[in-house]
Amino acid sequence: MDVPQARSDCEQVLQTVSSCVVADHEFLEQILTAVLAQGHVLIEDVPGTGKTLTARSFASALGLSFSRIQFTPDLLPADITGTHMYREERGTFEFSEGPIFANFVLADEINRAPPKTQAALLEAMGESQVTVDGDTHPLPDPFVVVATQNPVESEGVFPLPAAQRDRFLLKRSIGYPDATAERGLLRQRTRRDERTPSAETVLDPERVRALQAVPETVTVHDDVIGYITDIVHRTREDTRVEVGVSPRGTQRLLEAARARAVVEGRAFVRPVDVTRVTEPVLAHRLALTTDATVDGTTTEDVVATTVDTVPVPTVSAPDERAVTDG
Repeated sequence: MDVPQARSDCEQVLQTVSSCVVADHEFLEQILTAVLAQGHVLIEDVPGTGKTLTARSFASALGLSFSRIQFTPDLLPADITGTHMYREERGTFEFSEGPIFANFVLADEINRAPPKTQAALLEAMGESQVTVDGDTHPLPDPFVVVATQNPVESEGVFPLPAAQRDRFLLKRSIGYPDATAERGLLRQRTRRDERTPSAETVLDPERVRALQAVPETVTVHDDVIGYITDIVHRTREDTRVEVGVSPRGTQRLLEAARARAVVEGRAFVRPVDVTRVTEPVLAHRLALTTDATVDGTTTEDVVATTVDTVPVPTVSAPDERAVTDG
């Protein structure tokens, strides 16, 4: 698959999902960017904004198997990964797969589960496999986790540890729709019988795997590589930051920028591709100092300052042609 074909597939997926989900188009593009980059997504927003519908619609449009895991305080790791069960008729123990064995997994309200259960996702998200009782089981390919959490509740929740947050390619919120979009939502509701709209299937797992391979063919100019590293190093030098972006985060920023270029239909990365994914890819990876937190500073503030202060490289038209040909 080449970039124009990938661009066409992306447009079909976005058009199908947007017919079901009332959300900003930029938000939907970033979710698709994560899928192309073979990454996972953390959606943080208040209830009722369409987090679950978004995940289900993307799974349907991509033609991927879907599984929803409702995280609760009493959820055990085995409830996610699966366990060995004794088959009396055969006299043997057999592995029974848990709900993690799906192409597209929705981890709903992930911060309601205790750390031990959250940790069950670490291996799955990092290596696309799970280990149960010493046996390793590969997960389906493609494998995407979309986790949700509610930012307004603090009782009965367990904040995600840094290692868990670092596994997510990007973190986003949907936000409230504007008045026009919400009126359209109500009008759509009056014209259908079912309460929840469903997205049509436009791709299949094999096509999605081919789509995910395209960003690896996207070329990145040396100046853009320098721009990415300058942004990351600036976050580490910021006095408001206690823990900066890890090398994993640097790589994820590159992968997201390449995937973003594919969504835009280009075989090369422009600096604007980097800036459009910098906040969702980097902000959740930062840990602020106590003083910065007390002052009301957010990690998004730090990223915004960084993007504003790091010089943007100029990639001229001849360079772009060279990159495309290269």
